[in-house]
Amino acid sequence: MVDYSDSLIKLLIYKVKSYPNFSENELEKFCWMAVHEHKHGMLPSEYDVREIDESLYLILLKQFKDRINLIIHLIKKQLLKIYLI
Repeated sequence: MVDYSDSLIKLLIYKVKSYPNFSENELEKFCWMAVHEHKHGMLPSEYDVREIDESLYLILLKQFKDRINLIIHLIKKQLLKIYLI
């Protein structure tokens, strides 16, 4: 697996969040779009079948899912504190 710089991952995360109509319910779609744009220099067309860097896509997707899981964990922890008070 290729070692990607933190700055590239952060840039792509920013891109994903900046897309119009970004939704966490469609993370796979938006991560794919960002990696496609990074590799080909443009957003994909409707039926674009050009290859993307799958390793980069999976790393980007994992970063988003890890952040979401961390937020969920912190919320649960906070709710538990409130419940125990």
